[in-house]
Amino acid sequence: MEVRIGFVTLSNVQEQISPTLEPFPPFEPVAPIKPIKATPNNPPWGSGMAVGIWIVSVLLILIVPGIFLAPYALSLTSQYPQTEDLVKALSTDRVAIALQVAAIVPAHIITFFLAWLLITKGRRFAFLETVGWRSGGMKWWHYAAIIVGFFCLAALVGHFVPEQETELTRIIKSSRYAVFLVAFMATFTAPLVEEVIYRGILYSALQRTVGVGFAVGLVTLLFTVVHVPQYFESISTIVLLAVLSLILTLVRVKTDNLLPCVILHTLFNGLQSILLIVEQQLGVENKVEETISTVFMFFK
Repeated sequence: MEVRIGFVTLSNVQEQISPTLEPFPPFEPVAPIKPIKATPNNPPWGSGMAVGIWIVSVLLILIVPGIFLAPYALSLTSQYPQTEDLVKALSTDRVAIALQVAAIVPAHIITFFLAWLLITKGRRFAFLETVGWRSGGMKWWHYAAIIVGFFCLAALVGHFVPEQETELTRIIKSSRYAVFLVAFMATFTAPLVEEVIYRGILYSALQRTVGVGFAVGLVTLLFTVVHVPQYFESISTIVLLAVLSLILTLVRVKTDNLLPCVILHTLFNGLQSILLIVEQQLGVENKVEETISTVFMFFK
């Protein structure tokens, strides 16, 4: 039977086409697509987001202490009606100084929460796996050797470039409460938060974008620059901070993990906090300095 539609006969068309048709290939199931695995050197964020979270972390350190201090400052306005007098009084007031130091802890907590959101992408990735929470080949004696070497370098630098009084030393001398607040913050919150921001987020993104060498230099520079306002009177302290940042970043490069950096940073700050408390409570600071000077005079 032929059906004519216009000038075309369907039977003729079918005869011309059907010989060229090939049977469909057998159906083969497609393997499921594996999810992207985030690793310390392949993070699920870019350099732009990394720099953004770094800027936010710096702003929080500047803003949160001011928020904590505002109510106390308002209570003193009747005593110091002039703004200049009020600012001068707050710079030496023990309560004001303690409030600003204590405010660093909530600033660190907020920073860590924002960093966690970025690293996990809203719980899509595991935090510890993404930042690298393994030893990466670091042994206990590696930590000991690095710490001993750094403190020897610090003693050497301190001998030839005497340390000057800084903003931090003035805070420590303000009250006993400030000493313990600084020691707590430096040991329990600062190492974790700073390592997550600098070696966890910044370095991980930058090394993929601009290469390992440039990333090491930039992270070391940013870490040092952020601490300059606290220590700008002391060149030796700034130099040692730069060395510390370089050591921690190179450990991150060598191990491909953040955990060794957190451990080292905690040990550095913890040991210095212990020495700080001992010096303040027992008054051994001058004796320690005299002992170090004697040792270097012996080897001159």
